[in-house]
Amino acid sequence: MYTLIEAAGWPIWLLLACSVVGLAIVLERSYQLRKSRIVPTDIRQFAQDLAQQSTPNIESLERLRQSPLGQLYAALIQQRDQPAPVREEIAAEIGQSIRFALNRFLPALGTVAVIAPLLGLFGTVIGMIELFSAYTPQGSDPDQFARGISIALYNTALGIIIAIPALIFHRYFRSQARYFLHVLEIESSRFNRFIDFIHTRHPSHTHPARSFPEQR
Repeated sequence: MYTLIEAAGWPIWLLLACSVVGLAIVLERSYQLRKSRIVPTDIRQFAQDLAQQSTPNIESLERLRQSPLGQLYAALIQQRDQPAPVREEIAAEIGQSIRFALNRFLPALGTVAVIAPLLGLFGTVIGMIELFSAYTPQGSDPDQFARGISIALYNTALGIIIAIPALIFHRYFRSQARYFLHVLEIESSRFNRFIDFIHTRHPSHTHPARSFPEQR
């Protein structure tokens, strides 16, 4: 590794910094954008049971908020006595916050995908400068000539190697975020209709909420 860094010259440090940032974002988004964390399906029945209680337990609502889907459910449960349009506006506001959270750091990952080839090109220019500096009226220095070529090629290759995975993961995470937002929108509409259904039936009794499974 040290030999590669030495052969690629000082411009390689900029590319290594990009690779560290890109890798950190990929790992963080891979952990955060999990289906079991965003839209856990095992809380729907729990939320429906909670919505039918006359006074939902505060602790249960807090546990419900552990996931973005649960945050929507909890907000709709707390505002269940409001008209449907008001609940829809509240769900839309929460959806904006969830959208921001799902797309967090993705612009930075896209920036890494864009600037990595440019930094590689910058290293190529530095290598070409080293290469032409090897020429003198008395001849050329083979060592400096070889170093210029080494700097140019290593930086170009590393810039492309960093950019391709960064671009792939950026597109993948964006599609995942869109998918989860679509699912959350559907679940929000369904839960709103469920609350309307409860209001229509005017239940004479409440139901105890089921045990809520711990989030992994």
